[in-house]
Amino acid sequence: MATDNIIVSNRQARRDYFILETFEAGIRLRGNEIKSIRKRLANLKDSFARIEKGEIFLNNLHVSPYEFARREEIDSKRTRKLLLKKSQIRYLSAKVSEKGLALIPLAIYLKGSLVKLELALAKGKKFYDKREALKQKEAKREMDRAFRGKKRY
Repeated sequence: MATDNIIVSNRQARRDYFILETFEAGIRLRGNEIKSIRKRLANLKDSFARIEKGEIFLNNLHVSPYEFARREEIDSKRTRKLLLKKSQIRYLSAKVSEKGLALIPLAIYLKGSLVKLELALAKGKKFYDKREALKQKEAKREMDRAFRGKKRY
């Protein structure tokens, strides 16, 4: 995934979950939603994916209505179908049901003219895991500061 084509990212997901695997999925969109997404009028906060009857659906993705649309209003938080291969869906459903993992969207980005979603198979972090991650981040920052201060000859 190219970072320059990212439209929306879910930074909170990387803080709250251990990311085990990532997958690329298409999103079934309606009407002018594609124009809204290209204008960055989407929000991944609190969104999640759920497997129902052999299909994967994305819940709580907020796409603001396109301002110049002439058609009827489309619900901004409607459930959207994700487009994955059957083998990937079977694999994900087995993992989610077996180990209690979650499907969390990480980013929406453009790939050519198509809108893609980066979907992660993730395990929730406990409070003490988050504290440990913050300690490691702070220690790394301190080490970088110490090395920057030294003069090398």
